[in-house]
Amino acid sequence: MDKKILVNEIFGPTIQGEGALIGKPTIFVRTGSCDYRCHWCDTLYAVLPEYRHEWTPMTAEAILEEVARLSAGHPILITISGGNPALQPLEPLLDIGHQCGFTFALETQGSVARSWFAKLDHLVLSPKPPSSAMSTDWEKLAACVAAAGSQTHTVLKIVVFDEEDYAYARRVGAALPHLPIYLQIGNPTPLQSVQGTADETFFSSQQPNLCAMEQHLSWLLDRVTADGWNEVTVLPQLHVLLWGNKRGV
Repeated sequence: MDKKILVNEIFGPTIQGEGALIGKPTIFVRTGSCDYRCHWCDTLYAVLPEYRHEWTPMTAEAILEEVARLSAGHPILITISGGNPALQPLEPLLDIGHQCGFTFALETQGSVARSWFAKLDHLVLSPKPPSSAMSTDWEKLAACVAAAGSQTHTVLKIVVFDEEDYAYARRVGAALPHLPIYLQIGNPTPLQSVQGTADETFFSSQQPNLCAMEQHLSWLLDRVTADGWNEVTVLPQLHVLLWGNKRGV
């Protein structure tokens, strides 16, 4: 019997707000549980065990039934996020979902490699920079890339708050030069601002500080341009621009 998947929330249709699929209509399946504790995590309700009562064990069939209800039966991109969705038994979801015409993108920090990564349509690896207070296991990150193989569209997405994060992004890009890389400005939560940076008042409880966001994005663009790092793509978080830090949009 297949193990059930811990699901924190399913919502949409909305749009993907980040990375290579930015602007793409999608339904999010957010799983519960994570092996990281990032300093600026904005989805602690899908990470910390004290929120476990909000996580529902669901079969692949039940998840897809809810997705089909939300999409009115139309095929759509399903974005699986977390937490760290690589901790969940997702292979049956991918197999059955593909049979129903859905496509899948999974977002993970690259700390756990799974053989079923090769069944994904898109794999977004988002190793965490120094501002997260987490460290990268480079062998595990490479194992994730290898597990995805050549048929899955794999990309890198790095959050950048400051110069140290930017230097880290350069290191990731140099380590995996064959992968497209997307940089996005960071999104500190109200209670977890990155102290000592220009982003301390980046966001209020719901509404982004658009002026600070613009300045941060401008800094990152200037930094990339000065380095001649022309292979990279620099993006804001589109969903934050549209809805701030609201949950489930």
